[in-house]
Amino acid sequence: MKHCIFKGCATALITPMHPDGSVNYDYLEKLINTQIDCGIDALVACGTTGEKSTLRYDEHLKVIEVTVKSAKGRVPVIAGTGSNDTVYSVELCRDAEKLGADALLMVTPYYNKASQKGLVEHYNYIAERVNKPIILYNVPSRTGVNIAPKTYKELSKCEKIVAVKEASGDISQIAEIKHLCQDDLWIYSGNDDQTVPVLSLGGVGVISVASNILPSAFHDICHKFLNGETIKSRQIFDYYFGLLKALFLDVNPVPLKTAMNILGQKVGPCRLPLYPMDSKNTEILTNELKKCNLI
Repeated sequence: MKHCIFKGCATALITPMHPDGSVNYDYLEKLINTQIDCGIDALVACGTTGEKSTLRYDEHLKVIEVTVKSAKGRVPVIAGTGSNDTVYSVELCRDAEKLGADALLMVTPYYNKASQKGLVEHYNYIAERVNKPIILYNVPSRTGVNIAPKTYKELSKCEKIVAVKEASGDISQIAEIKHLCQDDLWIYSGNDDQTVPVLSLGGVGVISVASNILPSAFHDICHKFLNGETIKSRQIFDYYFGLLKALFLDVNPVPLKTAMNILGQKVGPCRLPLYPMDSKNTEILTNELKKCNLI
């Protein structure tokens, strides 16, 4: 059985910005300490939620560095190091390792639309050149490519490839991945609103957007389920379900940053080309925050 980086909930951290769009590293450190104090199990720096695609290389590395230093070994830090350029991704992985990242989150190559064989070669090429464990990240709605279950089976043969963040939204696919890979590949939900369903299929946690504002709740959803308190887990999940849907009324992380700013957390704007939510969706989001007694 492969090493499990974490069980429970990892927060896909936002990257807070100043009003002028520059990275607010001081506030990032504050957010990290709050997350850990609330019992979160791991932290992901520079994922989709962290606006990785608009961070310059120096900013990307600085966010990872601040996350590692702020976490101080209390929880694992997983660095987003995926790219559609295989060689560039190796460079980014190595730099993240030097900064102390515990694991690497690697999205499928986007835009290129690699074949399934190309995906296998891409990930194996990288795995041969890095030292830390790799979590695959499958999000076809953003990348234009899906990792097929049989491809997961092939990739699970690599010792460094230990887990997947599955954000395909396809529950049948996730069931097939578990059936084919068994304990050779740990499964994390990549969609907040599928956390309990994925746990019921043998998943061991979630890499969450919503846990930026609900760290304790998502920790409890996961750990209660994993500890056999499945009804209680589902009840917590159901209580926040409307909010989970509202957090995706616009492209992530636009609604999340909107919610955090509403809650008084000065996380700033998203960088262009992401644009603020319209008033109608902001009202819906605000009402869901009220229903959950967050404001």
